[in-house]
Amino acid sequence: MIYEEVSPETPLQQGDIFRAVPKVRVTLTDIPHTSGEGFQVDNWIDIADGSPTRALFRTEATLAIVLTPDCDVLRAEVIALAEIRPFSQVEGKAKDAKVAKSFMKIITQQARINQKWFYLPPDGLFGLDDRMAADFRSVISIPREDLEAVRSLRVARLSSPAIEHFRERLSEFYRRYPYDEWYPLNQEEFEKYLKDKGDAEDIKPFPWQEKTTALPKE
Repeated sequence: MIYEEVSPETPLQQGDIFRAVPKVRVTLTDIPHTSGEGFQVDNWIDIADGSPTRALFRTEATLAIVLTPDCDVLRAEVIALAEIRPFSQVEGKAKDAKVAKSFMKIITQQARINQKWFYLPPDGLFGLDDRMAADFRSVISIPREDLEAVRSLRVARLSSPAIEHFRERLSEFYRRYPYDEWYPLNQEEFEKYLKDKGDAEDIKPFPWQEKTTALPKE
């Protein structure tokens, strides 16, 4: 579909998909680390004195896709990859989708609205047996030389037009501006908006949208 085969000797490129990329689970509250008295557990604040610390963290293997642009990927010291997770875990609406029509709406509509992920359809030829998504919120950093040394773990590369769409989605994610979409509404419009959203508690009016009580005339 949207993937192409890549030989191990081919240089790294944005859109390369790797299997078995190590993802480190870091906790800052209880860190097992070595000290002069063997292993002990401390809070990061207590040991963050600027000196190197030998610590133990949980590591798990995951699918991941290269985010670093082509202009940097051949010489950058560190390569950034986005974790690839099951689509139903990345996009909540996909959990209840059962038929092709439901998935079609989610994949096409949410791909315009939700900028946090990039959809990756299944393709058994490359070991992608389920609907997956690159989660831009979960980034893994790997030294370039180390990633080049395990290019045999690369399973595929995005082909056109998917790679162009991937680059645009990634740029949209990093340049987006967080805002409350109801801010330009007047008081009456805001009341309609709030009612339409089921009076959600997390929707707060701006000062110009709050109800005002007229002062009694003297």
